[in-house]
Amino acid sequence: MASVLASLVAARQEGVVESRRPLVYSAVVDSLIHPVSAEFIEQTIARADADDAALVVITLRTPGGLVDSTRSINTSIINAKTPVVVYVGPSGTRAASAGFLITIAADVSAMAPGTHIGAAHPVSGSGTVMDEVASKKAASDVAAYARSIASQRGRNVELAEKAVTESQSFTEQEALDASPPLIDLVASDFDDLLRQLDGRMVTRWGGESVVLETSDARVEDVEMNWRQELLSAIAHPQVAVLLFSLGTLGLTIELWNPGAVIPGIVGGLCLLLAFFAFQILPINYAGLLLILFGLFLLAAEMMTTTFGLLATGGIVSMVLGSVMLIDSPAPELQLGWPFIVASMIGLGAVTALLVRLGVRAQMMQPVTGRAGMLDEVANALSPIGPGSPGRVSTHGEIWAATSEEDINEGDQVRVVSIDGMRLTVCRLTPGILGGSHT
Repeated sequence: MASVLASLVAARQEGVVESRRPLVYSAVVDSLIHPVSAEFIEQTIARADADDAALVVITLRTPGGLVDSTRSINTSIINAKTPVVVYVGPSGTRAASAGFLITIAADVSAMAPGTHIGAAHPVSGSGTVMDEVASKKAASDVAAYARSIASQRGRNVELAEKAVTESQSFTEQEALDASPPLIDLVASDFDDLLRQLDGRMVTRWGGESVVLETSDARVEDVEMNWRQELLSAIAHPQVAVLLFSLGTLGLTIELWNPGAVIPGIVGGLCLLLAFFAFQILPINYAGLLLILFGLFLLAAEMMTTTFGLLATGGIVSMVLGSVMLIDSPAPELQLGWPFIVASMIGLGAVTALLVRLGVRAQMMQPVTGRAGMLDEVANALSPIGPGSPGRVSTHGEIWAATSEEDINEGDQVRVVSIDGMRLTVCRLTPGILGGSHT
C-alpha cells in the first residue's frame, strides 16, 4: 500500500514538473503561400495562444505565394499573444517573395547556414503581363508594406525595399551583417535555435519586451490536417495540370458515351479541384487556352477519326501550353520537360486507345435491323420455289420467304434481301457461310 502511494505521489510530482517546462509549438510550412498554408499558420498561433505557450516556431521554406495570404499570416503574427519565430531552414532552402515578407514580420527572424531570402517583387496572379503603370503601383504598394514591417521590427528598411523594387536576395550572412540587420540570428538546426533563443529579450509589435524561456522546453509539433494536406497538394502546378486534363477528358468521354456516369462525375470533380489550384498559382491564361484547345483537338480526334492529324495538333498545342502555363521564374513552379513529355505520352495513348475502339466499332458488321439480316443463315421450314413462298427460321424468328430457285425443307439458305416482312433467300453454297457464322 505504501509503495502505491509513493508511486502516485511521484507521478503527481513528475506531472507538475512537466507542466512547468516551457511549451514551444513547432510548425513546418513547405509549400506555396496560399489560403491553405495561411489557415494552417493562423490555427497554430491560435492554438499556442490558447495553451499559453512560450513560443511558436514556424520553419519556413517557400518560393512565394499570394500577397493576400501573406498579409493574413503577418496579421496573425503581429496580433499573437505568443512570440513567433520564423526560421528559414534547413540549409539549402529559401524563403523568397511572400516568404521574405513573413520572415521580416516575425518577432524573431532566424536562418540556417546556406539559405537565402528576398526577391519579393510582385507579379500578376492572373498570369497576364502588367503594364508599366500597374507594375509600378503593385511594387510601390508591396514596398511600402515591407518598409512598414521592417521599420516597426527595427530591421533594415532600405534592404527590405530593395527586395521588392529590385528583386534582391540575401544570404543568411548578408542579412545578419547588414546594418541594421534583416534577421536576428543564424542557427544550424532547430535545437541550436532554441539554445540561442533561451534568455533572449524580444520586443513585441506593441513595444513590450519579453524574455524568452526555451531551456528544456516541451516541443509540440503541429501538422496540417488531412483536408489542408489535400488542398495544399492540389495547389501544385503538375497536379493542377493533370486534374485539368483528366477532368476535360472525363467530360468528353461522358458526352461521347452518355450514361457512363463515372467519367462525368470524376471529370467534373477534377475540373473543380483544378480551378481551385488555378486561383492560387500564377497562371498564364494563354498557356491555359492552348492546353484547352489541345484537349479539344484530342476529343475531336476521338469523334471524327482523322487518323492522327487532329491528335498530333492537339499534342503540339498542349506541349506549347504547358511550357508557358506558369508565369513565374521560380523552378519549383515550373512543370519541367519530364512531366510534360510523360503526360503527353499518357494522353496520346489514351486517345489512341479510344480512337482504335471507335474505328473497330465502325468496321463491325451490323447485327440488328435490316442490315443485320443480310447474309444471315436461315433454315427452310417448308419447300420454297419460284412463285411458291415458304417459311424460314433465323435469329430465333420465323419469316415468310421467297426464292428464285427450288429449296427443300430443312435446307440452309442465305438471306439476300428484305421486302417489308418477307425475305428473299437463296440456297447456301457449300463452303460459303453467313456473315455471323464461322
